[in-house]
Amino acid sequence: MEQKNDRKRDKNRLLYKKVKKASFWGSIISFIITMIMVAVIMTVTLWLFASYVAASKLQNEYDRIENLAKMYEAGDNSVVHAVLDNGENDYVVLDSSGQKLHTSGTDTRMEGPEKADLSEFLKNVDIYRDSERNIFYVSEGRLRVNWGEVFKYIGNEAVEIQADEQHLNDGDEYITVYSDDDFYENGTKIINFPLWIAVDVKDGAEKFAGKASFSVNVNDLFLFGIVSIIIIVLVLILLITMLVNVISSIVRQIRIVGLFFEDPITKGHNWMYFLIRGEQYLRKGRAARDTYAVVNMVLVNYRNYCLCHSVEDGEKLLGSIYNKVQRSLSPKEMCAHTTASNFALILNVSDEDSAKRRLYEIISDIRGIDQEHKLSMKVGVDIVRPWLDAKGRVVKRKSFSMDTSYNNACTARASIEDTDETEIVIFDEKLVEEEKWLDMVQEKQEQAVRNEEFQVYYQPKYDPRTNVLRGAEALIRWESPDFGFVTPGRFIPIFEKNGFITEIDHYMLTHVARDQKRWLDEGYNLVPVSVNVSRAHFVESDLAEQIRDMVDREGAPHNLIEIELTESAFFDDKKAMIDTIRKLKEYGFTVSMDDFGSGYSSLNSLKDMPLDVLKLDADFFRGSGDDGRGEIVVSEAIKLAQSLNMRTVAEGVEVKDQVDFLAAEGCDMIQGYYFAKPMPVHEYESRMKNGFATV
Repeated sequence: MEQKNDRKRDKNRLLYKKVKKASFWGSIISFIITMIMVAVIMTVTLWLFASYVAASKLQNEYDRIENLAKMYEAGDNSVVHAVLDNGENDYVVLDSSGQKLHTSGTDTRMEGPEKADLSEFLKNVDIYRDSERNIFYVSEGRLRVNWGEVFKYIGNEAVEIQADEQHLNDGDEYITVYSDDDFYENGTKIINFPLWIAVDVKDGAEKFAGKASFSVNVNDLFLFGIVSIIIIVLVLILLITMLVNVISSIVRQIRIVGLFFEDPITKGHNWMYFLIRGEQYLRKGRAARDTYAVVNMVLVNYRNYCLCHSVEDGEKLLGSIYNKVQRSLSPKEMCAHTTASNFALILNVSDEDSAKRRLYEIISDIRGIDQEHKLSMKVGVDIVRPWLDAKGRVVKRKSFSMDTSYNNACTARASIEDTDETEIVIFDEKLVEEEKWLDMVQEKQEQAVRNEEFQVYYQPKYDPRTNVLRGAEALIRWESPDFGFVTPGRFIPIFEKNGFITEIDHYMLTHVARDQKRWLDEGYNLVPVSVNVSRAHFVESDLAEQIRDMVDREGAPHNLIEIELTESAFFDDKKAMIDTIRKLKEYGFTVSMDDFGSGYSSLNSLKDMPLDVLKLDADFFRGSGDDGRGEIVVSEAIKLAQSLNMRTVAEGVEVKDQVDFLAAEGCDMIQGYYFAKPMPVHEYESRMKNGFATV
């Protein structure tokens, strides 16, 4: 059973996880991966492009400075120096100690030199950063461009640089010449960012450090920026679209989970919510120190309410009950509508008494919903206390099972008597034992019939005036190889609930008829034996024929079998009952009513039912009342039976005064411990041989 519950619980959890995760996790993962890939691709692309541009420009500048250095190294003549010092090339010649030997233009070098790789092909080059527009830096031996500084310089060029202009008439054209490092080319402004590159000359005895220009075309840079922005915008649109889809998926999933956890009748939480979320909560560390009550609460007579009103009204009532309970709960508590008129609750309590007080308060609130109807509740409670380890410390309830706890609460509720009153029962180990016993009985019942473990006991009935044996009642006992001797009170109620009582009726009728036939063949002085027939049989239209055929198969005369019906059976289908009794009497059987006086419609039953024997309930002969009212009722009942040509049997008689009273009133037979207890077959056979009571 426990393994079955575990499998069911795991199946529910798996179903919940599928519903919760399947729809949007794929979208979320896809969105994250796409976003990372796009960001990486864009970053790498821009970095590679910028690196390529910078490396190309620096390569060209390095080649130019290297050519100038070769020119300087080629010869020491006036023509060369004139070319080098024409104002277009800024350079410095240094000796091996770093002292200046010659300067052309303005020396704006910063301290140095620094060793840096300008590209994949220019390794370990001596460079000097420029003090006026410093956009370069060295990192891990590589020359890097600070693009933020580049854009900063460009942004600051809001005012056109004033330059020393010369206008030279060349036909219809004018040439504008700037003395500043920046210049215009075909109407496009070019901004230069300087870097000093040093080349060894004269076998390393001197260094030629020339001013290289890292030029940036503002229009190209602007176009690159526009294209980059467009790409970024398109990518953002794509990402936003995906994000919207992901959010939509999440919203849809939240709705699906909400529907998964929503009860269609009350629009509140359902059993799945209670099972999964309740179990999760009670397993958490923050709940470990608190005591909780897991509750199964059932509205009494809900079906009757729906029958008298409508199913729709009944569902509205359930919704009102749910809302009333929900409003009374704290954040640590929970309520759900499970099935029919069943509600499941988790209440934060301190002990059993506080749980009952809290539930009575809730039920009192529920009663205020409908003043015209009595709303009663049957409530079962399982107390979940803090779990302690071997050292007495509170620990998490990691293996707590809501299925098991709620089943315990249902077991407690199922043990309540079937009445219209509110009642609360706390689950305990006694109920566990009862449930185990129920399960074992139901497991063994078929086997017990096959192996004839059920034994027929007989309790004699005597004439109170003559002490002569006049009849007997067949009673069942269970001689189980597993349980030992079992009294009927421990298994008959179980059989009545699960329907197996009809098999027991057949078993008893067959064995009593078989015994009567054997005793008849052996020459015993036989008396009728009464056999109880359950009210469950009376839904069968051919019950009389079934009884007749069973007795006939064993070969017993019909007049030796008395069919005993309980008074409660008369409250079912009255017409079917009357028809069955008449058929039984036609077949030669005697019919009696057991427990006369235990119900509320006995006189009405006598009026319509053609019975032969009336058995007075044993409660008439118990108690300590001395006002004589009980004797008056018994006396009048005997007179009533005599007037209806019915014999009377008083059961449960235990003392001589009762026997004397019944004899005086004309009672036909007495069945009780005064004369004999129920006895096995061999003892009853001795009673038949004797024929008289031994008191």
